Amino acid sequence: MRKKLAPAFIQLTQDACLKAFWRKRAWRTFLQQHQISEAKLATWNEDESKRDFLFRLLEELLRLDDNSGHNTILEMARSLAEMKHFPDLENWEDSAEKISAVHKAVARLKSEVDKLHQQVRDIRERERLRKEAQERQQTTIAAKQSLQKLSDNLNELVPRQGTQEGGYAFEKWFYELASYFEIPARPPYKIDGRQIDGSLTLDGTTFLIETKFRNEQTGAPDIDTFMTKITRKADNTMGIIVSMSGFSGVADQRGVARPNSHAPHGLQPLLQSNPSRPNVVAGSDSTNQTACLANGRSLSARRKILRIDACRGIENED
Repeated sequence: MRKKLAPAFIQLTQDACLKAFWRKRAWRTFLQQHQISEAKLATWNEDESKRDFLFRLLEELLRLDDNSGHNTILEMARSLAEMKHFPDLENWEDSAEKISAVHKAVARLKSEVDKLHQQVRDIRERERLRKEAQERQQTTIAAKQSLQKLSDNLNELVPRQGTQEGGYAFEKWFYELASYFEIPARPPYKIDGRQIDGSLTLDGTTFLIETKFRNEQTGAPDIDTFMTKITRKADNTMGIIVSMSGFSGVADQRGVARPNSHAPHGLQPLLQSNPSRPNVVAGSDSTNQTACLANGRSLSARRKILRIDACRGIENED
């Protein structure tokens, strides 16, 4: 406990303590239970009253430099405040008066103990809220810095657009963007000389990823080739094409769902992030006709490829 107890609180503790124990033995036992040493209790002279000894004891506790004395008094107050029965006051001629007096003293003390507990809870709550606000602020700053870094990285890639090296770097950038938004993603890799496609997984649906970092627009042949690859996968496999230079007019005629409608659940943070150019915007409806719910064996009624146009947004390809 950092703060010191108020004099009024100490007085209430002293009053309740004197009224709760009448016999010297019971009172000594209570003090021993609250870390009052035998050496200290040994200084209690036979001709010294309980009141005088307790006053002297409390004064010595309050003079301790490390506030440990305040902690001891507080623990004594807490114990007294919880007392309901007072066996040491029974079997006296005036037991009823003694018990009535101690109940009143304990009630007054308990009220102050409860107030002190509430103050402690309020302080802890304010500290918790302060820490949470600080953590949120730090998280926000870190997120902005991370997002700005992604934006800067993409801008640095632009001069390498159209090169094989740039294509690999752009593909890596896309998966870093997915990782930033905590979307489960698996970059492409090779195993036994065989190329394994990269993908995103959302709500049990796998999205194969194809990134295009060329100077020319992505055309219908690219989409057809990608479509063929997807149809060879499991029924719940979808496709996402990310094109830095957009799509050709022929590809556009394949069918477009314009931006500003609903993206597949979980994909919006990635597609609407807009860390830099390209401007990526969600664009498919939310019915069973959407790209996210497509079924490879029923393409006549549902869409299969979600196209991300660096310049225009997201489009669906039948």
